[in-house]
Amino acid sequence: MKRTALIGQLNDTHAHQTVTLQGWVNRRRDLGGLIFLELRDRSGLVQVQVEPDSAAFADADRLRAEYVAEIEGTYQPRPEGQRKGGAADYEVIATRVRVLNTAKTPPFELEKGESVSEDIRLKFRYLDLRRPEMQRNLMLRSRAVAAVTAFLDREGFVQVETPMLTKSTPEGARDFLVPSRQNPGEFYALPQSPQLFKQMLMIAGYDRYYQLARCFRDEDLRADRQPDFTQLDMEMSFVEQDDILETQEQLMAHVFRETLGVELPLPFPRLPYFDAMNDYGSDKPDLRFEHKFVDVTDLFQGGEFKAFAEAQTVKVIAAPELTRKQIDELERVAKQNGARGLAWLKRDGDGFTGGVSKFVTAVAAELLSRTGVGQGGTLLFAAGDWKKAVSALGAVRLALRDLFDLTSGGPQFHVSWVTDFPQLEFDEDSGTWTYMHHPFTAPHPDDVALFGTDRQGEIRAQAYDLVLNGFEVGGGSVRIHDPAVQARMFQAIGFTEAQAREKFGFFMDALEYGTPPHGGIAWGFDRLIMVMSGASSIREVIAFPKNNRGADLLALAPSPVDAAQLAEVGLEVTPPAAAEEPALSSPLL
Repeated sequence: MKRTALIGQLNDTHAHQTVTLQGWVNRRRDLGGLIFLELRDRSGLVQVQVEPDSAAFADADRLRAEYVAEIEGTYQPRPEGQRKGGAADYEVIATRVRVLNTAKTPPFELEKGESVSEDIRLKFRYLDLRRPEMQRNLMLRSRAVAAVTAFLDREGFVQVETPMLTKSTPEGARDFLVPSRQNPGEFYALPQSPQLFKQMLMIAGYDRYYQLARCFRDEDLRADRQPDFTQLDMEMSFVEQDDILETQEQLMAHVFRETLGVELPLPFPRLPYFDAMNDYGSDKPDLRFEHKFVDVTDLFQGGEFKAFAEAQTVKVIAAPELTRKQIDELERVAKQNGARGLAWLKRDGDGFTGGVSKFVTAVAAELLSRTGVGQGGTLLFAAGDWKKAVSALGAVRLALRDLFDLTSGGPQFHVSWVTDFPQLEFDEDSGTWTYMHHPFTAPHPDDVALFGTDRQGEIRAQAYDLVLNGFEVGGGSVRIHDPAVQARMFQAIGFTEAQAREKFGFFMDALEYGTPPHGGIAWGFDRLIMVMSGASSIREVIAFPKNNRGADLLALAPSPVDAAQLAEVGLEVTPPAAAEEPALSSPLL
């Protein structure tokens, strides 16, 4: 029999009518000869009452948790004293129950899913996905996809699918390689992004492109990363940076409005990379709370405290009153992020006590004036190389956020742009220059002449990141469209002409055939939905994710393949070398 509606679609118009519902038994209770059931589908729950003299009683008596059932009965208001408002004010008085399928006892209680080991949840993901929390996340994701598609279609974007099997090119992470059976000894790579293909679509004249693209990166995992993930990919021709950013702001505002009913204030703030790092210690700062750094380098130059006097940078952040245990934990955070330590002071009247207080007597008044630290509050310092000092203090700032819940009372969501990234960064390990974003990012027009000089570290990129609540949820740039500038970029990162052609020859050829000015962006779609939903991990917003070790516990992947399959593609597996035993002469034994 056809169901009347999803449970969540029932409303006052169905009152006192006969309805047919289908779903899973969420819970069953026997009470004084009555059977009470909760029937669940993806839209909600409804209570079902089965009376002892009902023709449905015998079949209802067979039902257990997670059985699949069809219920027919009268949809009616619950007794006056049991009403709480909304759908819970109604129940179904069953007249017919049909068991559509039985179920084994689940390996965990769905209602306690959040307290269950994640590995168990992922092994039985089809059960975990029945939980209302997971269903809400996936429904949010579906609504977001619909909102994106509607907006971009209205704005004239063309949806194009790009290849999943392509050429291995350096894009900052390891490729997943796929052997070719028909070309022994040769390999495809799964795409880390559709970067080159979307640029070639601009060359081809499709001046507004988008795709919800599946991308693959063989890199170490963390809470906001997966080896395979979804990217909302977009590219536009005949545009400048402001055009791209304004379109993205309108799109983001549309998605939040349509999916969460939240109005994001426009335009989003724009923060140059240097200011973001200098003030917050991060290129993706969480701006839901303030706590900017204060630069006090000048106060300690030439002073007796050599750790500060000789430092390139001395930064300080004002914190609430901290216990010694809390200070020790924050120092551990600073050291994990490259600092040699974390100096501190506690305000006491018009001066300071504790920590490095004996070194600040002469500058105490100025420290109070600049930082505005409250009575009993704590000042936390990082000193040394600018990049290391601000990065370490940035990690401390986030630890303070979590320790004191500094985002409560502020906006639920804060979106901003970080712009003007460096075009290049120097790799100390290899002693060479490399790109900060990717080698197709356009430099600021005024900085092109700096390529190949001792000032090429000063080149500004026309690159931008979209930051939501301290997470980078999008990144893009204006692209290089001039073949001569692209050649200079390749030279700057140490590519010979032969090396550049080996990796990117097909793309370099395409640039020669009338390339329009263009640029674009890619949103980390999983990460965006994670932040929008309030989930702690992107695994909570992906239907079938890998765990934090890159394993699919449901399908048991990765897994070995048989020798015949390997032989077809001309491969054999070499067992990993066994770990070496420590030498018996080791002084540690």
